[in-house]
Amino acid sequence: MEIDPLPNGSGSNAATSPETAATTTAITVASNTAPSSKLSHLTESLKLEHQFLRVPFEHFKKTIRTNHRTVEKEVSAVISSVTDVADSDEISKDDAILSLTSLVSRLQGIKRKLEEGSHAENLQAHRCRARLDHLDSADAENLSEWNNVRLKRILVDYMSRMSYYDSAMKLAESSNIQELVDIDVFQEAKNVIDGLRNQEVGPALAWCADNKSRLKKSKSKFEFQLRLQEFIELVRAENYMRAISYARRYLSPWGATHLKELQRVMATLAVRSHTECAKYKVLFEPKQWDFLVDQFKQEFCRLYGMTLEPLLNIYLQAGLSALKTPYCYEDDCTKEDPLSQDSFRKLAMPLPYSKQHHSKLVCYITKELMDTENPPQVLPNGYVYSTKALKEMAEKNNGKITCPRTGLVCSYSDLVKAYIS
Repeated sequence: MEIDPLPNGSGSNAATSPETAATTTAITVASNTAPSSKLSHLTESLKLEHQFLRVPFEHFKKTIRTNHRTVEKEVSAVISSVTDVADSDEISKDDAILSLTSLVSRLQGIKRKLEEGSHAENLQAHRCRARLDHLDSADAENLSEWNNVRLKRILVDYMSRMSYYDSAMKLAESSNIQELVDIDVFQEAKNVIDGLRNQEVGPALAWCADNKSRLKKSKSKFEFQLRLQEFIELVRAENYMRAISYARRYLSPWGATHLKELQRVMATLAVRSHTECAKYKVLFEPKQWDFLVDQFKQEFCRLYGMTLEPLLNIYLQAGLSALKTPYCYEDDCTKEDPLSQDSFRKLAMPLPYSKQHHSKLVCYITKELMDTENPPQVLPNGYVYSTKALKEMAEKNNGKITCPRTGLVCSYSDLVKAYIS
């Protein structure tokens, strides 16, 4: 499921408690042995795991609600049938046996659905527990390994959103992180997106029906947009009487809250699909289906507590925001700068420039900061490197320095110390 760059989704109080509990537990375990710097790094890392817990938790709640509705509906039907049989005074013995046999079959069906529902709930609960245990395992001593697993999770998240499901599944299986990723959730969205791209609203309307209460609570207008598009397609097909009947049944309930949009769409019955009026012509353009796809992605991510943008983009943008300066967009930008690449420049375009009060010199060799403790040294060819790097090179080569960029060889005594003002 491709997710276009958008602001992050809002959180929900529903997942705050387990996330906070896992974070607190992991930090407590680490605090006994971890140095303060590593512990601080670990604490900041765990703060970014909201979606990691929220998605399976929301999926778990959805499974419970679906099972509850199914069982409630079936049990009500059985009770109604029993009541009808009990109240009937003239029922024959054969009819009574037939009714009871039918009820027994129905009760067996309910039992089977309960077992299937219980199995699905157990799987979801196990996934939530696996993720809590994974957060609990975070320790300052194994932070590198833990971060490596996180990187793979982020890559699986990106591939799932971009519809590379086979690649995402293979990476998850090879890394043994199936319980730590949400490929199945994205596959649920894929069916709806594929339908909308094929100009079919059926799968999307079915998804709205399954999540009706939550969409209503969030004041979503996605179902209304789907109904409008279905009405437009009837007008495009010149099936006007059916379009009027459809509007009376499905669009009129929205009149109290979306009257202006409804009036605009109803006017297409008069102007028809071949109109040149820009206000109505846009309603018949194919891009309306793309708009519905984007709307669904937003609603889907909001429902599961996901960020609307891939996690990979968010993490990359966090790093790029610290590197972005006006110089990055100059033609002579150094190739060592990630922002010299067009793909990173595009990703960093909406980000603000990094706030730099003073220039910083970083050694080309060690990638460490050059300051008063590690001052810069100038070679005869004008290139500058840190004292630490040049001393180590001189000790290994009998006092000789080789410029890694030009190959110039000189003595350590030929270096000139540079001063930063």
